[in-house]
Amino acid sequence: MLGEGIVKGLAETAKNFAGSFVSKERLTTVQYPEERVEPIENTRDFPFLVYDGSDPMAGLRCVACQICEKECPPKCIYITKSTDKKPDYVGKPQIYPARFDIDISVCMSCQICVEVCPFEAIKMDTEFELSTTDRFEGLILDREQLAKSNEYYNKIHPTEAAEVDARLAEEKAKVEAKAKAAAAAAAAKAAAPASGETTAKPAPQKDPAKEPGA
Repeated sequence: MLGEGIVKGLAETAKNFAGSFVSKERLTTVQYPEERVEPIENTRDFPFLVYDGSDPMAGLRCVACQICEKECPPKCIYITKSTDKKPDYVGKPQIYPARFDIDISVCMSCQICVEVCPFEAIKMDTEFELSTTDRFEGLILDREQLAKSNEYYNKIHPTEAAEVDARLAEEKAKVEAKAKAAAAAAAAKAAAPASGETTAKPAPQKDPAKEPGA
């Protein structure tokens, strides 16, 4: 029938138009900022740095490897390595970022920094209300502003964060098991006689019956 597709399209449009007034699920307008739509789990806006524990700077997962800085397409990440080291999650001394800045006025939320990070240290936030009157320095976030807890990460991306936590726990268990095995081997080596060392044999006892003049 000629024009059947047009009629069906207009009917669907009319149904959606009428439904937007009576169906809460089909409302097309949200009275922002009084009303807010909860972001879906896969929402991504700008990166943030994950830290473990209660101290944001001491618990940062980032080890200043600078892979994200090199791979960032718009070059909006700026990292300076520390001159000293701090213990990581297994107590191993590790370099940390003395400076970690992201210029969110340049960031295009591509998530490449997240994908290339080998330490699960940088993730995408869902916070988008970052407007400021200072369009230069106010849009450059430093490591103190970027640092957010692993609990926050689990809150905004629960499925992804659970997978990351499980993987990190498995890696930590492997490292700790390897360290214990090495310590046990070192202790066993220290307890054993040194290589080439011989035990002194007791002097043979003389038989008085065989002595001359006996």
